[in-house]
Amino acid sequence: MANSKPGVRPANPCFSSGPCSKRPGWSLANLAGAALGRSHRGKAGKHKLRLAIDLTRAVLKVPGDYRIGIVPASDTGAIEMALWSLLGARGVDVAVWDSFAADWARDVVEQLQLPNTRSFAAPFGELPDLAKIDFDNDFVFAWNGTTSGVRVPNADFIAADRKGLTICDATSAAFAQALDFAKLDVVTYSWQKVLGGEAAHGMLIVSPRAVERLESYAPAWPLPKIFRLTKNGRLNEGIFQGETINTPSLLCVEDYLDALNWATSIGGLHALCARADANAKVVEGWVARTPWIDFLAKHPATRSNTSVCLQFADPQITALPLEARAAVAKTVVSLIETEQAAFDFGAYRDAPPGFRIWCGATIEASDVAALTQWLDWAYAEAVAGLARAE
Repeated sequence: MANSKPGVRPANPCFSSGPCSKRPGWSLANLAGAALGRSHRGKAGKHKLRLAIDLTRAVLKVPGDYRIGIVPASDTGAIEMALWSLLGARGVDVAVWDSFAADWARDVVEQLQLPNTRSFAAPFGELPDLAKIDFDNDFVFAWNGTTSGVRVPNADFIAADRKGLTICDATSAAFAQALDFAKLDVVTYSWQKVLGGEAAHGMLIVSPRAVERLESYAPAWPLPKIFRLTKNGRLNEGIFQGETINTPSLLCVEDYLDALNWATSIGGLHALCARADANAKVVEGWVARTPWIDFLAKHPATRSNTSVCLQFADPQITALPLEARAAVAKTVVSLIETEQAAFDFGAYRDAPPGFRIWCGATIEASDVAALTQWLDWAYAEAVAGLARAE
């Protein structure tokens, strides 16, 4: 019997985990008010940048005494600024359960070469034992593992009376998961994730405790200009008032403002989280009734609602060598992309073979449901191809 193609394609086929899909109803016409051709240091440009900070605070519910800055080089730039500017005053613990957190651990150990560093790593799909973290040390972690689909369910494991700073890469969590700012001293993210903004700009949010560290501690290594958060031993407040270190794209700023205004219009953070949860719920229902697929995250409480990562569960596929399993996954992705039903949903290159479906707030649940039908079709085609090749 022929394997029939699904009758419905996702209205929006964009399931990339970064840059992520634009918001529903997005159009270039929404950016008509951009301060193009104007200086970011002039009145118009500074107004836009400050508005982006103010709306971020309102939508993300950032405490009033936390500073928010727009910085270069996306989330990577923001987290690197924090690592290079803040670490070294005391020991460092790093938790690793995805590829990017592993990069931050390598930075601390191999680049900064901090001697009193401990790394707690877990394989894809699991969290390390967070009870082993010593909060007398600084602590570096990713709230949501973008490449593993594993997140912390909450910040209860972080000591309220900690002596060290907590530095959190929240790029695939911000605006979709409830960040506990009282437990976080540094939060970083990029515009291109949950709100579907444009790339190359990062956000750096720092607590009063982090500011105190910046003003009382100077690292032993030189800092390039784009990493410098202080001036003459004091916090460079301008960075946190829209006076960016280098020239931002005012077109990208306008796009971020459009996303923030959309978020406000649908009900703010609560609505954004609810949309992501609803999208992830569609995948959960499909996995529950589909024997050939399973979540990469082993425990329901730690499953991401944004970067939903999946692996094969069919014994005839899991018994294959790694390269063969990866080939099956690539075949499924290729078949669906050729049909223009969905794009960019393959697993991250370091992760086990499978799929990564972006379920952030800019995605519609109906499109996720349509994608799962195409996954069933393409998987059947791929398995049939394997049988013919034997």
